[in-house]
Amino acid sequence: MIDTTSILGYAKPWSVAPGETVSFHLSSAHLPSASLKVVRVRCADPDPNGPGLKLLHAATPLDDGDVQLSSQPTHVGSYASVADGPILSGLTAFSVGCYIYPTIVGGCRQTIVSRWNDRLDSGWKLELDDEGHLSMTVACKGMTRSARSSRSILRREWIFVAGSRSADGTIRLEAVSLSRDGGRERVFSVEDEGFPAVQWPAATPLLFAAQWTGDSRPNKETFNHFNGKIDRPRLYGAALTRADVQQLVETLHPVQTDPLLVGAWDFSLGMNGDEITDLSANNLNGSVHRLPMRAATGANWTGQIHSWTEDPSQYGAIHFHEDDLEDAGWAATTTLSIPDDWQSGFYALQMTTSNGSVPVESYAIFFVRPPRGRRTSDIAVIAPTATYLAYANNHSRLDQTHFEVMADGLMIITADDVYTNEHRELGSSTYDTHSDDSGVCYSTGARPILNARPRSNTFNYVNDTHLLDWLEEMGHGYDVVTDEDMHREGARLLSGYRVVINMTHPEYYSKEMLDALETYQNGGGRHMYLGGNGFYWRVAFHPTKTGIIELRRGLTGLRSWETEAGEGNLSFTGEPSGLWRSSGRAPQRLCGVGFSAQVFDFSTYYRRLPDSFDDRASFVFEGVGADEPIGNFGLRLGGAAGLEIDRAEPNLGSAPNIMILATADRTGAGGIPAPEELPALYRGFTGEENAMVRADMVLYPTSNGGAVFSTGSIAWCCSLSHAGYANNVSQITGNVLNRFLDDSPI
Repeated sequence: MIDTTSILGYAKPWSVAPGETVSFHLSSAHLPSASLKVVRVRCADPDPNGPGLKLLHAATPLDDGDVQLSSQPTHVGSYASVADGPILSGLTAFSVGCYIYPTIVGGCRQTIVSRWNDRLDSGWKLELDDEGHLSMTVACKGMTRSARSSRSILRREWIFVAGSRSADGTIRLEAVSLSRDGGRERVFSVEDEGFPAVQWPAATPLLFAAQWTGDSRPNKETFNHFNGKIDRPRLYGAALTRADVQQLVETLHPVQTDPLLVGAWDFSLGMNGDEITDLSANNLNGSVHRLPMRAATGANWTGQIHSWTEDPSQYGAIHFHEDDLEDAGWAATTTLSIPDDWQSGFYALQMTTSNGSVPVESYAIFFVRPPRGRRTSDIAVIAPTATYLAYANNHSRLDQTHFEVMADGLMIITADDVYTNEHRELGSSTYDTHSDDSGVCYSTGARPILNARPRSNTFNYVNDTHLLDWLEEMGHGYDVVTDEDMHREGARLLSGYRVVINMTHPEYYSKEMLDALETYQNGGGRHMYLGGNGFYWRVAFHPTKTGIIELRRGLTGLRSWETEAGEGNLSFTGEPSGLWRSSGRAPQRLCGVGFSAQVFDFSTYYRRLPDSFDDRASFVFEGVGADEPIGNFGLRLGGAAGLEIDRAEPNLGSAPNIMILATADRTGAGGIPAPEELPALYRGFTGEENAMVRADMVLYPTSNGGAVFSTGSIAWCCSLSHAGYANNVSQITGNVLNRFLDDSPI
């Protein structure tokens, strides 16, 4: 047994070129030190039935001696802050109000707005207590007064809330539900005498959705985070009536010249960044922290539009969560400058020691691209980091009650699964939901990711390395570029490569990434797509920060949660998210095949079709018999066609000159079609009787002598090494690659 969790770490950034620096951020709760070395990852799968773990030592100064470790905690929970200043610290009489849409009520204290120093137990705060009651609290010099609602408010209902302090110290709490039908009405007006003299704590920020600890050290500053949306917060330098505060909150553009208007924040501005904008003359602009969800519908959303780009004023809310995470915030333990002579590829920092008698072995992955501006091979392999981020620390195996039914088998729970389940502070995947049941739409690489590293779950990263192993076994050099590199640099990154290869599961793609591949193909490039369920979900990378993606699940597709009504457009770009198929760019338009079904009970084989005997396709099947089953073997459930599979479909854009060379259509009852394939439910929709549930192997020429070859199965690459690489999956892949490397037109 190997302990894979006693040391954890991550690398920043994930993609580095020779001469650039990568930093490693490590932590251990109880081990004092560890040995480090960098390995180039040829195969990350320890399965003894396959090639086995192949990690090639890359000598670095990190080899010399052990590194000291410490426990580095990860703090989560999003909030917004406004730096302190005289206008905030000098307030005595004031009113604060906003709309809120709480998504957790009861069970914990949640701060809505505060200027509070918890170390001094002093300041003011508007909050929900642990019973879901609203409370306005003022404290100073050991005196505390609170006004508290008589009833709890409702979950997932908009409500106007306000608190005030008058010049004589009177505290008032006000609340009015926006919807009052069906028992939703909550109207409160509560008063406490308070105390007349007040002296606020100095150097205390104004916070939305959190309370300040009084500790200014990074990652130690906040607690009691709010779960839900906050819309149009207003701060006024006098104690107003409820009607006046509500009118101020209701107004999208308050009178800027009003001398008592302290702050009026409009969260609909700058939604693709971290800034929050104050509309008052005081310019009390602030920042959001730890990636709360922006582009959220506000209290004034009418339901008539579904994109924030049409009317941003209806998207003036931010959805905060107590478990949001942007960066684990660990200090760098060590750094490495990438040597100029390193081969491009998948790399990892290996951390080893012992925990008593148990060996400890952990990894932090990164990728070495070729030197910027040039290539070192004719082959480019695209590392699907957006997919790795989308699945990062996926909890669905344990959180989803139907997972075993979906997977058609009993779950095998690993130590990594147990650890991520117990340590939710490491963040979630985009398959998960937050603690308030809303979907996780952002994912970051700046944290330990236990299911994207050597020895980890046999999906995505581990599967992808089987392709690297085969390329090296066959003697092919290759460059690795990440999909984020392609997103940011476009088609020029692929220019000059004779062949570009997509790996086993490039499921998450941005517009820029699709455009780059399409441009490459149209320019005569040869594209091999050796996976399944690719180019499926539309995502975006953060416009300025590396290693962060955004996804909104939409209302169609194979999904574990659905986007809230009206919130299907990405905050980073304004584009619609959801399926690429729903945006008119089904995968079939790019690579001939698109997601058809999942098959998690067993994997099957391909049989040749008439197009495979066309002279134009003869090179594909050199050395393969006419009736020979293709891929009736493999490491993933015994076949080359399985897990998730793709089919050709002219109605979705498969090229008119496409050749469907082979198909794997014997998927049985475990072949379950994707939801978008079923406009209506009926008997016989599984692979036993449904002709759409299949994986198609296709070939077609593109413009300028280019071509596309696709296999339409995640399991394909995990069959390459069977029988010492002497098998028809390996043969076909090699035939195509060698022909694609040949300059003569396809």
